Amino acid sequence: MAAANPAIDHDAHDDHDHKPEGFLHRWLFTTNHKDIGTLYLVFSLLMFFIGGSMAMVIRAELFKPGMQLVQPEFFNEMTTMHALIMIFGAVMPAFVGLGNWMIPLMIGAPDMALPRMNNWSFWILPFAFFLLISEIFMPGGGPQGGWTMYPPLSLEGGTNVAFMIFAVHLMGISSIMGAINIIATILNMRAPGMDLLKMPVFVWSWLITAFLLIAVMPVLAGAVTMLLTDKFFGTSFFNAAGGGDPVMFQHIFWFFGHPEVYIMILPAFGIVSEIIPTFSRKPIFGYQAMVYAIASIAFLSFIVWAHHMFSVGMPLGGELYFMYATMLIAIPTGVKVFNWVSTMWGGSMTFETPMLFAIAFVILFTIGGFSGVMCAIVPADFQYQDTYFVVAHFHYVLVTGAIFAIMASTYYWLPKWCGNMYSEKWGKIHFWSSVISVNVLFFPQHFLGLAGMPRRIPDYNVAFADFNMISSIGGFWFGASQLIFVGVVIHAVYFSKNRATTQVWEGAHGLEWTVPSPAPHHTFTVPPVIRDDVLAHGDVTH
Repeated sequence: MAAANPAIDHDAHDDHDHKPEGFLHRWLFTTNHKDIGTLYLVFSLLMFFIGGSMAMVIRAELFKPGMQLVQPEFFNEMTTMHALIMIFGAVMPAFVGLGNWMIPLMIGAPDMALPRMNNWSFWILPFAFFLLISEIFMPGGGPQGGWTMYPPLSLEGGTNVAFMIFAVHLMGISSIMGAINIIATILNMRAPGMDLLKMPVFVWSWLITAFLLIAVMPVLAGAVTMLLTDKFFGTSFFNAAGGGDPVMFQHIFWFFGHPEVYIMILPAFGIVSEIIPTFSRKPIFGYQAMVYAIASIAFLSFIVWAHHMFSVGMPLGGELYFMYATMLIAIPTGVKVFNWVSTMWGGSMTFETPMLFAIAFVILFTIGGFSGVMCAIVPADFQYQDTYFVVAHFHYVLVTGAIFAIMASTYYWLPKWCGNMYSEKWGKIHFWSSVISVNVLFFPQHFLGLAGMPRRIPDYNVAFADFNMISSIGGFWFGASQLIFVGVVIHAVYFSKNRATTQVWEGAHGLEWTVPSPAPHHTFTVPPVIRDDVLAHGDVTH
């Protein structure tokens, strides 16, 4: 939410709605931020189900000990592709789509700053994922080196290695273009009177995330290009036989990879910081502290990369430094959790579906954070490294963190997008089914990891059988629950007779709640003027 919710001058937006004629012209050539946001969100949902179906293959194979359904090589392909598709195809495009849809509405801009580049940054993605997924059907199959692509394992494929690397390059180009667009929009196109410290927290979170993307995506590009030359051009960057160092790849990769983790969670912080104040009927507690905390997390993400590598044989001084630096991140994260809870404290709370997902986010993301602090402790991490404990940790951060926030945002803003209210009953059924099943799925994996079960293995000791069976049941339950989500969205968009009001939610404040529902194709053709003389929370006058 904005620090002070401003009043808006009359005629801040027009209600005209000139959509292009024809399906192809509307969607293929669109430069409208709302249409491009919709394309990103639909693409992300498609990838979520493709990546999720690969996770189902993994959990079906692990349902009981022994090799049941697939060969070990195919199992490794599934683990690798599942991660790449979920990270680069589901979570990141969803946040870019939300940013495209909402940032211009939240800052009073008519569109994104670079609309043609916006179109291009989206349409690169389907080709990138076509390249990636097509590897499964090539001789030798898809990549089997994990999403981290560690050499020498990742280089043992054939031509499919080149396809994987080119796909990663295209995803990176798309991300950098999207990030440049978001920075240009936020810094140059805010409505008159919208100072930086009046922007909604979601806009702040995306501004900081965009700088992270621009900083680290070229690092990933460099790392995979070195892999490419090692594989096809005889270099030895990471080949020990030629004097290279495979651990150097890990350093370069995680210098990208750790900020990448925050690229996938900072926009979620912004979403939750919009939803909790709305349904608590009070402004966000400690707005400036929230902004500084996001910036602090982003800065610290650059100096903790090697905590992913404690077991590679680092010097003791290096291990101690990365341990203490990692623990520092708990401080700004703790500030954010404290502020969310303080916002709810004493508020006039109601529990619509977006709020339920936001509260689940706060609780379950905090569990993921605690297990992250456990992994930060060097001697303990030697036990946790490469076990299912780490799998449980990052899925609590990314599923109950990033993906729950995306679902919360969909329920929160869907009435503004399509003009219809979704079914609250089915939204809550989706929530409870998801929140129970996700814990059945991932919580037992902590115990498997502590007992010593390695990750990325298709077969295991019979001692791990019970918890794996429970986890697999939770996995299929969670996967099936997402079909409810699709049903709720389709019903709201096409069949719901319950029309949304302009404000949609009683406690909602901000510019996006001053345009009609559904938001017209073009909004804020006349910039709204945000007046400082009226600072009553949400008293929006037209």
